Amino acid sequence: MSASGVMASVLADAIATSRPRLVGEDRPVHDLFHDSRDVTPGSGFVAVRGSRSDGHSHVPTACAAAASLVVVDHQVDTPCPQLVVDDTRRRMGQLAAAVHGHPASKLAMVGVTGTNGKTTVTHMIESIVGAAGGTPGIVGTVGAHIGGDIVPLARTTPEATDLHRLLRQMVDRGVTVAALEVSSHALVFGRADAVVFDVAAFTNLSQDHLDFHGTMEQYYLAKAELFTPARARHAVVWLGDPAGARLAASIEVPTTTVGFGPAGSFDVAGEILVGDLRHTEVKVHIGGESVTALLPVVGSFNAANALVAAAVAHVLGLELGAVVAGLGALPSVPGRFEQVPNERGISVIVDYAHTPEAVASAVAAASELGRHRVIVVVGAAGDRDPDKRKPMGAAAATADLAIITSDNPRREDPASLVQQVLAGAGGTGETVLAEVDRRRAIRRALAVAEAGDVVLILGKGHEPYQEFADHSVPFDDRLVAGEELRAGRGDMA
Repeated sequence: MSASGVMASVLADAIATSRPRLVGEDRPVHDLFHDSRDVTPGSGFVAVRGSRSDGHSHVPTACAAAASLVVVDHQVDTPCPQLVVDDTRRRMGQLAAAVHGHPASKLAMVGVTGTNGKTTVTHMIESIVGAAGGTPGIVGTVGAHIGGDIVPLARTTPEATDLHRLLRQMVDRGVTVAALEVSSHALVFGRADAVVFDVAAFTNLSQDHLDFHGTMEQYYLAKAELFTPARARHAVVWLGDPAGARLAASIEVPTTTVGFGPAGSFDVAGEILVGDLRHTEVKVHIGGESVTALLPVVGSFNAANALVAAAVAHVLGLELGAVVAGLGALPSVPGRFEQVPNERGISVIVDYAHTPEAVASAVAAASELGRHRVIVVVGAAGDRDPDKRKPMGAAAATADLAIITSDNPRREDPASLVQQVLAGAGGTGETVLAEVDRRRAIRRALAVAEAGDVVLILGKGHEPYQEFADHSVPFDDRLVAGEELRAGRGDMA
C-alpha cells in the first residue's frame, strides 16, 4: 500500500466483475478492517454478516472513527462514502489485497492444510528457509512470525483483512517465503481469498470440526478447495492417508506425492531408520538423491511432517543441504510433542492432539519408543464436535493408563464431557481413571509415573488458558506439569 492510500474507485475496479457501486466521495483508503472497533481515520470498514451480529449495524461506529469508506451489501444511511457490493465477505479478500498492494504476489506463498500437522510443517518450512539463507514468515495456530517478531492471532487463519495486512508487513520486513496454516473454516469463509499459493500441501484428514462441516465428505471438500487452479500452482500431498490418495488422483494442478517407502515409491519418499525420545533419523529420497536427516522430534507422524516440508522446499527450489540442515536445527514447536524437563527419569510430553487419530498417533509414537508404560491425560473440548468424544476415549484407552479429564469445557458441563469420553474408553477401571479437574489429573499421572514411563498430556498444547462457560483461567499444561514436578506431589490431594 502506498503512503497516500488506495482510492475507493480503484478498489471498486479491483472487484469490477461483481458490479460494485461507489456512493459518495472518492477518498483514499489507508487500511481495511472487518471490526469497527479497529477502524482508524482514513481506513475502510467491511460490514460482514455473521452468526451473532451484522456488521452493517456497526457502520455508525466506523464512521464516527473517521472511516474513509464503508463496504456494504446494500446502500445504508451514512455520511461516509460507501462501496455497495454483492457479498461483503466474498469481496473482502480482494479488497484487502488491493488496499495492501497485493502482497501475496511478492512472496513465495505456501499453504498447508490437514487435520493434524499444519503447525509443525510450517515451522519446519520456516527452519529450512532460514537454513537456505532466506527470510521466512509463518501464520498459524501459535501466531505469526514476521522478521523475528511473534504476533498473537485469534484464529489459525486470520480474516482476510488481517491476513493481507500481515503479508504486507512481511513484504516490508524482507520476508521471502510465507508459510500459512490454511484451515477448513478459512476456506469456507474466504479468509485466504486473493492468495494464490505457489505450493499447497496436504498432511492428512481425520474426524474433526464436524460440528461445523456436518459430514466427513463436506470436511474433505472444504480442504480440497485449496488444491484448485484458482488457489494453488503446485500441490504436495501425503499419500499415507486415504484422503490424500483421493486428492492426488483428482486435483488439476501439478502434484508432488509424498510417503514412507524406498526411493522411487513416491516423488519424495522416506524411511525411518531409528528413533528415541529425542530424535528420529530418517532417510529422505528426493530429486534423485538420498540423504539422512536427524530430526529433533519423535514419532512417525513427525517424520511424515518432515517429508512434507522437504517436498515443499524441493518444489520451491531449495537445496537439499538446506533441507537437512533446517530439519536438524528445528526449534521446539510450542505444544507439539514438547517435553517438560524433570529429574525423575520420566518423559513428560505436552501435545496439541485433540482428535481421535492424533491421540492414537501420540500414544503409538510413545509406545514405539520402547520405554516402560505410556500414561495419557486427555479430555474433549466443549462446544465442539461431540461425535469425536467416544473415539477419543477409545484412542486414549490404548495407553497403559488413561486419565480422562477436562479440556476447555466452555458452555458444557465438565463432568458430562468426561463421561462421554469415558464411554469410548470402556468406562473406568484399573487402566482408565476419571478426574474432572485438569491439574489434579496431571498430578495423578505424575504421581504414579516411574522412571522410564512416558506421560502424555494431550489436547491443549500451547494454549495458556482453560475456557469455561463465562470465564477463562490461566492454564498452561507445560507450566502446570513443571509446577507439579517441582512440588513432588504424589498424595492425590
